Amino acid sequence: MKIGLVQYRYINNDIAFNLSQIEKAMISSRNKADLLCFGETFLQGFDALNWSFENDRNIAVTQGSEIIQRLCDLTLRYGIDLLFGYIERDGESLYSSCMVIEKGRILHNYRRVSIGWKEHSITDDHYREGTEITPFFYHGRKILLALCGDLWEYPELFHTDALMIWPVYVDFTIEEWHEEFEQEYPKQALLAADETLMINSLTDSPKAVGGTFHMKNGRIIAKLPYDTEDILYVTIRDPSHS
Repeated sequence: MKIGLVQYRYINNDIAFNLSQIEKAMISSRNKADLLCFGETFLQGFDALNWSFENDRNIAVTQGSEIIQRLCDLTLRYGIDLLFGYIERDGESLYSSCMVIEKGRILHNYRRVSIGWKEHSITDDHYREGTEITPFFYHGRKILLALCGDLWEYPELFHTDALMIWPVYVDFTIEEWHEEFEQEYPKQALLAADETLMINSLTDSPKAVGGTFHMKNGRIIAKLPYDTEDILYVTIRDPSHS
């Protein structure tokens, strides 16, 4: 199984552009990946919300929305599956979620359990966290999802023998990555899983330079250059053949 970790730029509140970035990655990954993974809230952008529910309900998308159907259609067109972060609306509730689409259908949908995605001092009960942390199987491999602060706030809840996929959004500088966080993130990931794939996006406002790693046993074993649009391709062995 080949997984592509996509460190691409998104624009806050520009779903059309962000969809075009997803399709661009799919085109460039033909015959290179089974699954492409994007960062936290890639579809709308981490700073897309203004914490007024009447505004934000129109930015969030439902699982049955036309936008999600377009993404389902893209997986069929290009023969590549998708994993991406997005702001989800379910009824009158909003979540920071991560969806996996396989062959035109929703395979898995995870809702972030930690509160760091929102301005919790000014948001009301419309802005919610998930309550379920369950693995899923893809190409015979057990996978568990976490979003950004989940592994910092509740690493014990995510302890697993599965492959961890960890979309994040952070805006550290390149210097901060080199001096501190390239050491801290692998150590934190190891509290939950032996092997973790982490994806961080690029943004211009505020400036985010990425930080996309294949981590194993507390070390980074492959990474993308900072502040550069690129895709890190990782081969994950079937455990039955390992």
